[in-house]
Amino acid sequence: MGLRNETVAFSLDASAVPEAVSASALAASWRRCCERMRAELGEDIFNSWFGRLDLESVAGGHARLSVPTRFLKSWIDTHYLGHITTALAAEFGALARIHVVVRSSVVAEAAPVAWSAAKPAEPAGAERPAPAARRAPAQSAAQAAADALVGSPLDRRLTFATFQVGRSNQLAFTAAQRVAENACGRASSFCPLFLHSAVGLGKTHLLQAVAQTAAAQGRSAIYLTAEKFMYGFVAALQAQTAIAFKERLRAIDLLIFDDAQFLQGKTIQAEFGHALNALLDAGREVIVAADRPPNDLEALDERVRSRLGVGLCVEIGALDEALRVKILEARIAAARTMQPNFEVSPAVLGFVARSIRSNGRDLEGAVNRLLAHATLTGAPLTVEAAEAAIRDLIRAHEPKRVKIEDIQKLVATHYSVSRADILSSRRTAVVVKPRQVAMFLAKTLTMRSLPEIGRRFGGRDHTTVLHAVRKIEALAQTDGALREEIDLLKRMLQD
Repeated sequence: MGLRNETVAFSLDASAVPEAVSASALAASWRRCCERMRAELGEDIFNSWFGRLDLESVAGGHARLSVPTRFLKSWIDTHYLGHITTALAAEFGALARIHVVVRSSVVAEAAPVAWSAAKPAEPAGAERPAPAARRAPAQSAAQAAADALVGSPLDRRLTFATFQVGRSNQLAFTAAQRVAENACGRASSFCPLFLHSAVGLGKTHLLQAVAQTAAAQGRSAIYLTAEKFMYGFVAALQAQTAIAFKERLRAIDLLIFDDAQFLQGKTIQAEFGHALNALLDAGREVIVAADRPPNDLEALDERVRSRLGVGLCVEIGALDEALRVKILEARIAAARTMQPNFEVSPAVLGFVARSIRSNGRDLEGAVNRLLAHATLTGAPLTVEAAEAAIRDLIRAHEPKRVKIEDIQKLVATHYSVSRADILSSRRTAVVVKPRQVAMFLAKTLTMRSLPEIGRRFGGRDHTTVLHAVRKIEALAQTDGALREEIDLLKRMLQD
C-alpha cells in the first residue's frame, strides 16, 4: 500500500549514504535548499513551482518530497528535478534516489516507511509477489489517452446569456455564436475563428460559452487551455500512448483552444500544428484565443501562425462606458441574489464606470469591494465611500501622463505628415484634419487649458482650438472610421 505508482525516481551514483535526519535539522536544511533554488531560478519561478513542495524525509540515501497535484509532480519531474538534486546534494551529500510523490495519493500506514539503499533480504521460500503491472489489468492505450486529453474545467456562469454585448465585442460575440450553433457537421466559411484582446475583455467567457452550447447539443467538443494541452501531451508521451492521444484529438468535432500565447516547446507546437491541420482539412470547427493576433505570436511556430491566420481574426476592443455600465449592472444584480439589500445608486454606478476603464475583471472586483463596504460598515454607499472602497483599483490603472509633443508626433506619423506641418499655418485638407485631431486629443488626454494648447500648436488662439475640438467631436458621432482612428490613437498614447 502507499504510493499507488505515483513515485518519480531520479538515481545518482552515491559513494556515501547519509543517515536519517531529524525533523528540526530537516526543516532547516530544506529552508537552505529553497533559498538556493530561489536565488538560482528567480522569485517568480520558485513561487510558481516550489511553493507547495515539501521535503518529508532523508534517510538511507533516499530523499522523499511531496506535492499536492499530479500536474505539479509531472512538471517538476520534467523540468526541475536536476535543480532539486543539486540543492539537496549541497546539504546532505550524494543521494542514491530522490522520490517525488503526490500527497493526495499517499495512504497512511501504521508503520513508518523505511527508505533503504540496499534491497532487504527475503525469507527463504517466501513467495515473491507478482509485479504490479502483472497483478492489475493493463490500462488500454485508448483509456490512457482519454485520461490525458481531459478538457479544462468550465465555469457554468460563462454562457452567451451572461455575456454583455457592446460595440467593441459585437462581431466576436456573433461569430462565436455562429460557431456554437453550427451543428450541420461542416466547418463555417471563416474557420478557424481567432479571437484576441487584452486581458479581462471576454475571450475566455466566449470560448466557454461555445463549449457549453456545443455540449448541450451533444456535439463532440473539447475546451483546452494551452497549459492543459501541454500537460496532456507530455503525460501521453510518458505513458507511451501518444498515438492514441493524437487519434482522439483528431476525432472531435470542435476544438476550443484558449491562451495560445502560452504554447511552448517545438515538439508540442508541432503536435498542435498537426492536429490543427488534420481538423481543418477534415472540415471540423476550430476556435482559438490569444492576447494578440496570430502574426504577433513570435514564439509560435510560423506554420501554426500561418494556419491560424487564414480564417476570421477578430479583436475584442476596449470596453466603452456604456458597456462598462452594463457589466456593472449585471454584476450588481448577481451580488443582490446573495445580499438582497445591496443597492447602488446611479451616481455611484456612473462614478465606477468612469473611473475603472481597464477590463471586466476590475469591474467585478469593484462590485465586490462595494458589496463588502455596504455589508461590513452598514454605512450608505455614497460616491465618496465608493471612491475610498475602490481606490486601489483606480490607482492601479491611472492613465499614463500624455504629453502634447507625443500626441503631435503620433498623429503626424499616423496621417503621414510631419510635425512641422501640424504646427505650420498651412490650411490644406491633408494637414487640417491631423491638426484638429491632435488638438482634440490634447484637450481630451491632457490637463492643459485651451490657450496653452493653442500656444503649443504654433501660437494659435484658444478659439481655434475650441473649434477643432467641437468639430472632431461632431464628426466622430457620425463617422465610424474617424471614431475608430481616435480610439486607436488614444490606446497607443495611453499604453
